[in-house]
Amino acid sequence: MLNETYRAMLGNKSVIRETFMYGKQRAAEIGYENVFDYSLGNPSVPCPQEFTAAMQDLLANEEPVNLHGYCPSQGDPGFRTDVAAHLTKTFGLPYEQKHIFPTTGAAGAIAHAIRAVTQPGDEVLTFAPYFPEYGPYVAGTGAVLKVVPPQAPTFQPNLDAFEQMIGEKTTCVLINTPNNPTGVVYSAGTLTRMAEILTEKSKAFGHNIFLVSDEPYRDIAFDGKKVPYPAAFYPHTLTCFSYSKSLSLPGERLGYVAVRPGCEGEDVLVDMMAQISRFTGHNCPPSIIQRAVSRCQDVTSDLSVYETNMNLLYDKLTTLGFEVERPGGTFYIFPKALEEDANAFCMKAREFDLLLVPSDSFGVKGYVRLAYCIDTEKVKRSLPALEKLAAAYRK
Repeated sequence: MLNETYRAMLGNKSVIRETFMYGKQRAAEIGYENVFDYSLGNPSVPCPQEFTAAMQDLLANEEPVNLHGYCPSQGDPGFRTDVAAHLTKTFGLPYEQKHIFPTTGAAGAIAHAIRAVTQPGDEVLTFAPYFPEYGPYVAGTGAVLKVVPPQAPTFQPNLDAFEQMIGEKTTCVLINTPNNPTGVVYSAGTLTRMAEILTEKSKAFGHNIFLVSDEPYRDIAFDGKKVPYPAAFYPHTLTCFSYSKSLSLPGERLGYVAVRPGCEGEDVLVDMMAQISRFTGHNCPPSIIQRAVSRCQDVTSDLSVYETNMNLLYDKLTTLGFEVERPGGTFYIFPKALEEDANAFCMKAREFDLLLVPSDSFGVKGYVRLAYCIDTEKVKRSLPALEKLAAAYRK
């Protein structure tokens, strides 16, 4: 007998994927170069040469049985040690190997982190706008996702509403900075106040509320600024990272959970996640990818193209009269649509072969997301199409 829960999910197809597939169909009709597809957040720059060299060296010089064999359930020891050393050097917190759990990307990291700190029926809070997959990630644990309403136009977390929504069943808060879909970076002031609220509420309810911080875009920051590190503000933080964006390795599916030193359960959480892996069918990312990325902790891809693209789009959107917050990172920008119905606005944009994603699935109405991880030359060629779209609303 088929599982009806998963059968029902077939009716909830991703609007992002649907838009992307429409773009492929349209490209077959008029040529890829004539479709301005801003739908999918797929990195557009190559991985760094250091990663390629590491893979080549491992394949050429390591004994194959050892290289491709199973690693421990907690992950490759060398990778875990190197990640801990990098975090310690970068953020000044005394991470050790015992704090690092390798995962299949940030998605795997979030799934393990939430399972480790919730029971079925607990509440997990997140802030709109948020990545749509948070819903299934949390539902799969048996916990319940509660969404704090957005605070437009800046899209810093709505901390007043947050403070009111935290209850006795709240055991976990899930944040994403730099944020998908807005590109907004949570400020040090925001994180300081959030930590104060979590500390106060943890004391009031007699249990620590964990902070799960989703950070795959941490290395894509603009204007020469550093992204504030949430774990530096609150001790009970589980940091979820992915190399999909920083090293342009989305298909290799490597990330990690970093348990903040001083966090409740710091000596057992990684071992708990290894047990979670046994029952979710996840048993470590590929060994060779862990070993190659170990050698690349202090490098990234050339991420500068994303800032170039952002500036081109931000300048054009503001010139055309769009209400939009300037991104502090990621490769997304989140302007307000020129009509209330973001879905209708995106369908109108298709008339100019502009493929945008409506904001409804991100928990906000009336906005659109543009993923500008495409060639700069194509961004430039898309600007006249944006002008035509804006002009259509001035008639």
